Amino acid sequence: MTGTPVPVGRPALTRRRALTAALAAGASVLGAGALSGCGSAPAADESTVRLWDPFSGADGGLFDDMARTARPDMPGTRIERTVLEWGTPYYTKLAMASAGGRGPDVAIAHMSRLAGYAPTGLVDPWDLDLLAEFGVRQGDYADAVWSRTRYKDATYAVPLDTHPFIVFFHPEPVKKAGLLTKDGTLDADAFSSPKRFLAASRELAKASGRQGIAFGYANDTAQGWRLFYGLYRQTGGAFTLPPGGPAEVDPDRMAEVIAFMAELVGDRANPKRLDYPAGIASFTNRQTAMILSGEWELGTFRAADKDVGAAPMPTVFGTPAVYADSHSFVLPHRDHPDEEHRRRTHRTVAALLKAGQIWAGAGHIPAYGPITRTRAYAGLLPQAHYKSAQDHVVLDPSVWFAGAGSDFQNAMSQVLQQALLNGLSPDRAARAMVRRLDTFLAKPSPA
Repeated sequence: MTGTPVPVGRPALTRRRALTAALAAGASVLGAGALSGCGSAPAADESTVRLWDPFSGADGGLFDDMARTARPDMPGTRIERTVLEWGTPYYTKLAMASAGGRGPDVAIAHMSRLAGYAPTGLVDPWDLDLLAEFGVRQGDYADAVWSRTRYKDATYAVPLDTHPFIVFFHPEPVKKAGLLTKDGTLDADAFSSPKRFLAASRELAKASGRQGIAFGYANDTAQGWRLFYGLYRQTGGAFTLPPGGPAEVDPDRMAEVIAFMAELVGDRANPKRLDYPAGIASFTNRQTAMILSGEWELGTFRAADKDVGAAPMPTVFGTPAVYADSHSFVLPHRDHPDEEHRRRTHRTVAALLKAGQIWAGAGHIPAYGPITRTRAYAGLLPQAHYKSAQDHVVLDPSVWFAGAGSDFQNAMSQVLQQALLNGLSPDRAARAMVRRLDTFLAKPSPA
């Protein structure tokens, strides 16, 4: 990207708007044509919609299947995928390409990252009338998801999915512990308070003959934050982060949640010091009856137990809230977009959304409501048992420094690990988190 001119009228690319980082990219093309890359001009073939995404492995294969299934709904169009390394490399390259007006026609971004892109002009708004023409409307989405797509009365993201932090379980020990309902779903009432949750974990340990609930968090940059923030939002406590600070939060409720988390991982029924891989292994090897994890692990868990069950994160503190994020389609900025090609891009995204039943196979909840309301989706288990999570999802705070793969998540998780692993008291941990929040808020926004 070095030396790429910034178009007149666009804010100059600065260190605050796009970090300079080493980038690694690979590509997969659905159809013939040259691979695209950073600094390349828009494809000469206007029938090609260029898309960047971070989906590799099984997810990448499913996304290719979606594109093939979508072809009848986008006649005369082909999709050219460029698959980039997820995390900082992906978002750095997307920001730099968008700042120079040299990005793809459409890209996948986590919704939690939108606050760092829409205000800076790195992405363009969607035309809702065009989307409606192709069968995609705001009413097709859960309010909790759609509400995060907006900035200054415009829509800057079209959600592909919701991927929540949920619970997985092996049905046999959970049934033996008396924690399943008659229809085979998890008895959420049995987990509806800290005391009940801990009691249920001990019953699970007895029923499994080993341990109750696994949670892989040690040395992880996000897991602690995912569990904490979902539970904190269940308390109804304020979590407002005004520019410049200070953070408007409730330290007492933060401490209450941290105390519960510490008791959970410190309980005699549960593994105490598990990193992420060890947590996954303890559940797949049936050393624990249940695990708190992201739905993205469904494939791994189902390979070990074809009957694995799942449910939304139980409401432990009174108000339903489930931590989540959303893979969404965004339009990298163009100073003078071709109207017909933008129309083709809108139609392509609508076609992909309508093929969302395929994407559900990865465990993600399709955000496009007509998919999850079908009989076919109702028969997709355990996905159908946790689809209600999308009605109560909470994403990272809508600030430029938060979101998937951010330093913010890592900083919060570091404090939580001190409380869970090293005995830092909940009240001191809460105050330390507030201090870190204020430090982030004191940094100038790139907008």
